Amino acid sequence: MKSRAVGLLLGYTADRMLGDPRRFHPVAGFGTTAAAVERVLYADSRTHGVAHTALLVGGAVAFGVVLERRGPPRVVATAIATWAVLGGRSLEREAGAVHGHLIAGDLPAARQRLTHLVGRDTALLDESEVSRAVIESVAENTSDAVVAPLVWGALCGIPGLLGYRAVNTLDAMVGHRNARYQSYGWASAKLDDLANLPGSRLSGLLTLVAAPPRAKVAASTWRRDAAAHPSPNGGLVESAFAGALGVRLGGTNTYYGDRIEDRAVMGDGRDARADDIVRSTVLARRVGALAALTSVLISLRGGLLTRPSRPLG
Repeated sequence: MKSRAVGLLLGYTADRMLGDPRRFHPVAGFGTTAAAVERVLYADSRTHGVAHTALLVGGAVAFGVVLERRGPPRVVATAIATWAVLGGRSLEREAGAVHGHLIAGDLPAARQRLTHLVGRDTALLDESEVSRAVIESVAENTSDAVVAPLVWGALCGIPGLLGYRAVNTLDAMVGHRNARYQSYGWASAKLDDLANLPGSRLSGLLTLVAAPPRAKVAASTWRRDAAAHPSPNGGLVESAFAGALGVRLGGTNTYYGDRIEDRAVMGDGRDARADDIVRSTVLARRVGALAALTSVLISLRGGLLTRPSRPLG
């Protein structure tokens, strides 16, 4: 289990230093494969959607099993897989880019760059709303793209890393509540909710640890506001961040196609400002580092899936 722990730590460090690969990203390759499978399997049917999810997630897990048992040395393979599935550094860069446009007074550029982080219509957002959207994305994606994959990697090794990223990617592709994916994307969306349960809870707890002066407020905000969020996982992390940062998150979101969603307000603080984006990325960085250490401790205690020991003699 030491090799798993060291591999996770090396992969986390690589993500912090390098961010996502600029070209030939494995997750992008998986997305291309998923789109091809969708073209073959698509029908307005939950059954077809279940088949889509099972085939792609099962394939990712199976590849992870082969890689762990027959691939390069486990520490190397785990480090590469961890680096490939984490997205903390790239998330911070995107948030920083929006912040840079805001402090330069270029609101149109900030709105456009925000589309790299959120799937909502950003055309009419003011500075506070742009800042709020960035902080919400930083909070939720710290859980989805850093904490949760580390947890699954610690518990299940490379199959856990690749399987989790497959689930999360499919949810981003087809887990939408619209006419095309209401049925077909149902399985991916539900499986993503399930896969993120442990990571989101750990993210909330680590947010309290990472912000000691605001821990009590963050905890009370979590208890009071998280359940009102439409996601069983996103609301937990966003409410903890809102309390830790002393800002209000949530409210009205406008999506493409004129769909408007009124979300519950989380937190009792002031409206978000541009400088709160930097504060949120600092908090996210601390949560990620604590998650890496936690994943090491889980790995050293054995995880769930381990390679059988070879017999002596």
